Amino acid sequence: MANINLDYFSNWGWGKTRDFSILGMGMTSLDDLVKDAVARQRCVVTGDTDPAEGFYWRSDHVEFAMGGVPSLASSPGIDFVGKPADYGDRKRREYIGNDYHKPTDQIKSDWDLTGAVEDLQVLLEVGYRVAQSPGRPVWRDRGPYMYNPHAGK
Repeated sequence: MANINLDYFSNWGWGKTRDFSILGMGMTSLDDLVKDAVARQRCVVTGDTDPAEGFYWRSDHVEFAMGGVPSLASSPGIDFVGKPADYGDRKRREYIGNDYHKPTDQIKSDWDLTGAVEDLQVLLEVGYRVAQSPGRPVWRDRGPYMYNPHAGK
């Protein structure tokens, strides 16, 4: 069993990136599947690009993770193709400050969703490979707030 969270798949509508971010990187074997898929279309997989925000612990998959289900949460990359080096950081700060979980958090008419398509292709491949594999994803490093139903047995 696995959980693949699509909360942050969109690259927030700013185009293609050279990176793909895994929140909670290193916690599950799902990371290996992501790295394989990303290698076919991008240069690098990164960890959380903004760990101070604590997005791994604030997103929809956390209940699954706390219940022991290996969970993959990704976030938009920040190294945008054809944009200045600080573009991704700047756009993310603007989004979090102005739109995140506010009435203005809507699809914008000027969004470029080409990066979102690439991210969805990665997540689709991960889901397909999990479904086709005889083994199941496993936890590598259980976070401090995760419930372990097998503890003490």
